[in-house]
Amino acid sequence: MEEIEKVYFSIGETAKMFDVNASLLRYWEKEFEMIKPFKNKKGDRYYTKKDIETIRTIHYLTKIKGYTLQGAKDALKNNLVKESGNAQIVDTLLKIKKLLLEIKEDL
Repeated sequence: MEEIEKVYFSIGETAKMFDVNASLLRYWEKEFEMIKPFKNKKGDRYYTKKDIETIRTIHYLTKIKGYTLQGAKDALKNNLVKESGNAQIVDTLLKIKKLLLEIKEDL
């Protein structure tokens, strides 16, 4: 059976992906115009994969590299492709590190 891929992620799911509060995602939405989640009639936010990648890059720049919000905005404006690629690499490495630490604990 073929696995169905999700199109939208709730704010809770998205916050959990990056280990941040939902309020931080709402704040970033105000600060970074490229984050545009779908909102239903109740106002619940649903993020697309494109939104997730943008959030991944912002998270990488602010939380890992220590950029200010303005610095992150400038970096995104000037070189989105490079920073996005770096964010994906760091995200993958962090997942590998977590997995290795879990294996170490099991030994």
